[in-house]
Amino acid sequence: MDTKINSYDLVIARCFLALIFVIEGISKISDADVTRHYMQARHLPGGLLWPVILFEIGSGLLTAVGYQTRVVAAALSVYCLLTAAIFHTSLSDQVQNLMLLKNIAMAGGFMLLSYLGAGRISIDGRLAIPSLRVISRRNSIPDERAR
Repeated sequence: MDTKINSYDLVIARCFLALIFVIEGISKISDADVTRHYMQARHLPGGLLWPVILFEIGSGLLTAVGYQTRVVAAALSVYCLLTAAIFHTSLSDQVQNLMLLKNIAMAGGFMLLSYLGAGRISIDGRLAIPSLRVISRRNSIPDERAR
């Protein structure tokens, strides 16, 4: 089995996963009162609206560019599971059931991303390049047997 992952595939996957958070965060801004009331109907304080908006847009953008990807992906995985458990509990409603499954699937995608990391084509990948120089210096140390 070939376990190599193409860096371009990771860029596309990160962007696909990030897209919903950026779009939904922006839509929450335009429908702030509706979203606040929806949150309060689920016994969450309306004051959480702006932190949620910042988290969704910020984590979506960080995921897309691949910065602190493992940490952000782990946080988004937990976020997806929490929102599924809080907002999509009416299993008799087909739409809510689908939303629950969507959140669980996204949590799985973020779990994979937190395991794999962002890949080479990312800010994380660019920041890791100096560590490659250390590895290459180690490889350039003469072998004892060569003496």
